Amino acid sequence: MISDITVNASVRDGVGKGFARRLRMQGLIPAAVYGEGQEPVAVAVNARELAKIMRSDTGHNTIFNLAIGDAAPTTVIIKDWYADPVKGKLLHADLMRLSLTTVTRVSVSIEVMGEPYGVKIDSGILEYELREVEIECLPTDIPESMKLDVANLHIGQHATVADLEYDRTKIKMLTDEHHLIAGVIAPRMAEVEAAPVVAADEEGSEPQVIKKGKTEE
Repeated sequence: MISDITVNASVRDGVGKGFARRLRMQGLIPAAVYGEGQEPVAVAVNARELAKIMRSDTGHNTIFNLAIGDAAPTTVIIKDWYADPVKGKLLHADLMRLSLTTVTRVSVSIEVMGEPYGVKIDSGILEYELREVEIECLPTDIPESMKLDVANLHIGQHATVADLEYDRTKIKMLTDEHHLIAGVIAPRMAEVEAAPVVAADEEGSEPQVIKKGKTEE
């Protein structure tokens, strides 16, 4: 999970939507750096470099170096972010400082492995209930994903967080182990549950920014 990537940043003193818009016109986005008992720092970072990290195999759990001005680089992870709901472009990011010897809490995506027996043989439908889980571990032990084998699931059977494959000696699961991840349902049940419900948008309403974490300044 630890990369050799170094992203450069500069301290910013401007605030507000107008200032953020001017930054984005330069290919930058506003970001906040916090954690490890130090004061939060408002910075501007290259949007393309952060987006590239987000698209990597390790995604937002990638550990990389952040160099703010002439200061020595610090180890960080993308903790929260905001993206345009239409274009998908990053608008803001929160970067958390990390100590490689201190346990940290992160969300990790679930990777489903195999084709369920109930789907392959009985034409059932694999229905998902959970896409990621929250764990606690050392930064060096953060996995790329949490694997779940669903090959043996028949119609009416399901898999929970307790069925995930991971090193329990290094990783502490924070999500309830009884939480349903996926299950195989009969085709007829799937048709009933998929009945469309259409809700009209208010006239003249504008799309809202999808967010994760705190509200953008």
